[in-house]
Amino acid sequence: MDYEKFAQFSPCDYAGPIKRESFMDAGMKQLWVDIPRISGPAFTVNMVPGDNLALHRAIYEAPKGSIIVAQTNSMDYAVSGGNVCAIAQGLGIKGFVIDGVVRDIGEVKEIKFPIFGRGVHPMPGTKKAVLPLNTPIVAGGIAVNPGDIIVADEEGIAVIAKEKAEEVYNQTKKNVEAEKEMGFEKWAENHRKKIDSFYE
Repeated sequence: MDYEKFAQFSPCDYAGPIKRESFMDAGMKQLWVDIPRISGPAFTVNMVPGDNLALHRAIYEAPKGSIIVAQTNSMDYAVSGGNVCAIAQGLGIKGFVIDGVVRDIGEVKEIKFPIFGRGVHPMPGTKKAVLPLNTPIVAGGIAVNPGDIIVADEEGIAVIAKEKAEEVYNQTKKNVEAEKEMGFEKWAENHRKKIDSFYE
């Protein structure tokens, strides 16, 4: 599958072909400004609160082009820092989507590694808990399965079920092209008519 093509459209464009349960909650956001849009298959990680071993193992296990999506189960300990992001980037990982907190965000921004999450925290966790990788998780309040397509940018994070990915992409492309063809003036005219119809 061509995972790159999904980044042609923003999460906003996918809102229609996919529903609310396919978007992470608003607490999940870009962790540095002017972050690029990324798309790719989810390599999922579940974690013991306060322990980051599973995520650190995932960067070596995830196929090139993956986006690592983590359910950290904690807001008290950072699960990754600048060096880990640099290693992940060097191994071809597209970015991190972390339901939790990270550190060294200045270093991460400097190397332009895309990272999304709930925030930053200076305190790192431990490395003890060995857990299975790439299993179904909950991140950003929604279910994420291994191989689901992630599309993330400053607008939010969409999770497209892998079985429906092509269908969703094709419908989104069709919708975007139709709106572009319509042009703003026609769209604005239609919008006014629609709003007025509720008040007639």
